[in-house]
Amino acid sequence: METLLDGMWNGEVHIVLWLQSLGGWLEPPMLAASALGSKSLFLVLLPLVFWCVHAGLGARVYLVLMGSSLLNGLLKAVVAGARPYWLNPTVASLSPESTFGAPSGHTQSVVAVWGYLAAKIRRRWIWPAAGAVMGLVALSRMYLGAHFLTDVVAGLAVGAALLWLVLRYEEEMLRWWRRRALGAQVGLALAGSLLPGVLTAGWQLLVRDGWRAPAEWTGMLPADIPGATLNHVLALGGGLFGAVVGLSALAARGWYSARGSLVSRVTRYVVGMAGIVLILVVVQVTVPTASGVAAGVREYVLYTLASLWGTLAAPEMFLRMGLATRPEAGRPQGSAV
Repeated sequence: METLLDGMWNGEVHIVLWLQSLGGWLEPPMLAASALGSKSLFLVLLPLVFWCVHAGLGARVYLVLMGSSLLNGLLKAVVAGARPYWLNPTVASLSPESTFGAPSGHTQSVVAVWGYLAAKIRRRWIWPAAGAVMGLVALSRMYLGAHFLTDVVAGLAVGAALLWLVLRYEEEMLRWWRRRALGAQVGLALAGSLLPGVLTAGWQLLVRDGWRAPAEWTGMLPADIPGATLNHVLALGGGLFGAVVGLSALAARGWYSARGSLVSRVTRYVVGMAGIVLILVVVQVTVPTASGVAAGVREYVLYTLASLWGTLAAPEMFLRMGLATRPEAGRPQGSAV
């Protein structure tokens, strides 16, 4: 199987090399396009939506992002795919990555997130715009040397399938979730957030124990690709756990409205992002380095704390500071949980 995949990727290297041969002038716009599918961008913009625009929409999009990213991380561990610049040293590494390659996480995320937003916004122009963004992100990931054509096609397919499932079943799933007590919700969230990490670790231990890069991978490789992939999955699991628990607890307390004056919305965002930065700094100072299992635990806890702050602690602080209110009776800002 791996020999077949390596042969296919060797053929697709020429597509990446051809794109890069178009010139270095494309690098800045391609980096900008790639950022449209980056989790880093989403983690800056989604708090803005949740805290300052529409709490229900922001919460749902964040859950879609975390779920898609977790599935993508698990698939990366199973496929254990190369990246073009790992396979061939003549490919320029314009977007270095430490996890396995297939399927493309940027492409999958942009389909799931921008597709969900397009479905909810329901404007005539939004789907063509979202489609253009998806195409640009897929193209940029190949130009930057981060993915093969099959990687981005797989990302598009998985993202589209996940988007369909969410749009088809989200209301049924939310009704089922709301019937559970808060304690049961916390337990289910913990189990669901740890399952992808357990499956990834089990796969690496039982199926790919002692994995080493094939001899055909002659490019520059990160030090510990399986370990980085596992830590990535654990970090995302923590983000999902913190978000689901935070949103469930916030819903039990009466939810939160993102309405308000421009000044209050701007203040919320500044205070909220400052809290996230503070959490990152404190964890970095307290546990500056870790390896092995400790590194995975550190990432899980870090993302759990950041998500709990964003979905529960920060909104409750805004309410106490008078920067926000609970939804008015008869005018709820649709809670996600």
